[in-house]
Amino acid sequence: MSANRRFHSVTRIGPVQVGTSYDGRGREKHTAACTAPRCGFSADYDSRAAAELAARTHRCPVR
Repeated sequence: MSANRRFHSVTRIGPVQVGTSYDGRGREKHTAACTAPRCGFSADYDSRAAAELAARTHRCPVR
C-alpha cells in the first residue's frame, strides 16, 4: 500500500526532516526521515516532540 501524504510544518534537524501529516483516519501523525544517502531511517510518531527527539538523537549507520 502506498503512503501518499501531504506534509506540513516540515523542519530539518541535521540530516533528518520532521513533518506533520494526517493518516487515512484523520489523525495527526508526525514523521522523522533521514535524507542521507543509503541511510533509510524513517519512523512515524503520535507526538511532534517524539519525532523531534528521534531526529536529534539519530545517528546514521552509513559512513
